[in-house]
Amino acid sequence: MDFKIQVTELKDLRQAQADALLLLVGEGTEPAALGKALGGLLTQALEDGDLAYKAGRCLYLHKPAGVKAPRVVFAAAGGDSPKALRAALLAGLGPLKGGGARHLLVASALPTPLDAAQAQALVAAAADALYTYRHTKPSAPAAPKLQRLSLACGVANTAAVRDGLRVGEAIAAGVGVARECANRPGNHATPSHLADEARRLGKAHGFDVQVLGRKEVEKLGMGCFLAVAQGSAQPLKFIVMQYHGAGKTAAPLVLVGKGITFDTGGISLKPAAEMDEMKFDMGGAASVLGTFRAVAELKPKLNLVGLIPACENMPGGTAVKPGDVVTSLSGQTVEILNTDAEGRLILCDALTYAERFKPAAVIDIATLTGACVIALGHHRSGLFSPDDTLATELQNAGAAALDPCWRMPLDEEYDEGLKSNFADMANVGPRAGGAITAAMFLKRYTAKYPWAHLDIAGSAWKSGAAKGATGRPVPLLTHFVMGRAA
Repeated sequence: MDFKIQVTELKDLRQAQADALLLLVGEGTEPAALGKALGGLLTQALEDGDLAYKAGRCLYLHKPAGVKAPRVVFAAAGGDSPKALRAALLAGLGPLKGGGARHLLVASALPTPLDAAQAQALVAAAADALYTYRHTKPSAPAAPKLQRLSLACGVANTAAVRDGLRVGEAIAAGVGVARECANRPGNHATPSHLADEARRLGKAHGFDVQVLGRKEVEKLGMGCFLAVAQGSAQPLKFIVMQYHGAGKTAAPLVLVGKGITFDTGGISLKPAAEMDEMKFDMGGAASVLGTFRAVAELKPKLNLVGLIPACENMPGGTAVKPGDVVTSLSGQTVEILNTDAEGRLILCDALTYAERFKPAAVIDIATLTGACVIALGHHRSGLFSPDDTLATELQNAGAAALDPCWRMPLDEEYDEGLKSNFADMANVGPRAGGAITAAMFLKRYTAKYPWAHLDIAGSAWKSGAAKGATGRPVPLLTHFVMGRAA
């Protein structure tokens, strides 16, 4: 979608050159400031009870008198925060996105002028509202005609709004990459597909991509990764991406994304109900691809590495069995008590591999545990880190990106649950605190750098009628990377 700035005063909006005009209104909006035509329409709607300054309320008017735009929507916002404006725009786009409008002009009639954060939130809302998955669905609705969005602002805040549009558009593109990868079914989004997508993005946006196969992974000694992949006919891929925005000696940030392209649970087979949603188990990998897409466009002055261990977790005659003991890249041995706790196994080898980059920090992103969904639901991602500074950075990035996370504990007592009589550790602990013991398992492989873990099992996709990937936490990660660069 094309995002532009249109410098105009509120009283001149009646002459706006657009197919549709969407006005964000709320407490503090003065109808008189909109001019006679628009102000009169707003006043009448409020008096007649067709509109109220209540979040979520909107009113569509077709070819109203005195206004050049043939479609006008008043959308009420519950405040002037980026979050409130995002919600208002999503509501206001409802009656427009399926119609004939090609160019939408959005203007805020709230007391405070638009700033960069608000502009960014509006871009995110527009991109979210207009996304439709169609790769394997020929019967999907035609793409919306609405392909251009302009934000009206005054001369004084043009620079801020332009910056918000730039960042918002890059993040929206990254979220789109993540959603598209994760939404594809498991027979399309294979490990090889993820590798091809990484190569395509690298070629298009100027970062380096290397893909390792089984022989290279065996030579490295990634025994845990190999164990998970051995039951599948699909070849594993270990994807290494590098964005160079700073000097060679500058320590990079490293993002590690869980890339289980389909998770049956292996021999510890999952229940059939909703197993189709396990195509989303590569949401962490998808978010790393999406973040690289956004970062490569924004071009921050730092170095960034992306690591994606990608494979399927399948049952079969060659699959790993409960009770098997394997040796990780770190040299530590793991007793695999549950083959459905496979994400931490592929991640632990990738976290050890990350050491070779001498990173400034490492963040792994994974749809890791159902326990995190029970703890936090679907609004906030789970954040685990022993490093207070890194945890605060990620929390602040999530808040700024409207992609929130919540910090969870890593007390040493939780580590007791991983003891094994037959290996250095077990891959699962007791059911209680399952998201924490999973993080404690990963923590054993991260002693050589600052580390954080994002459990996105509750935030990477939606179930039910709106089933599909969300593209999270691409916004959080992009804000974090840009914050480090700044």
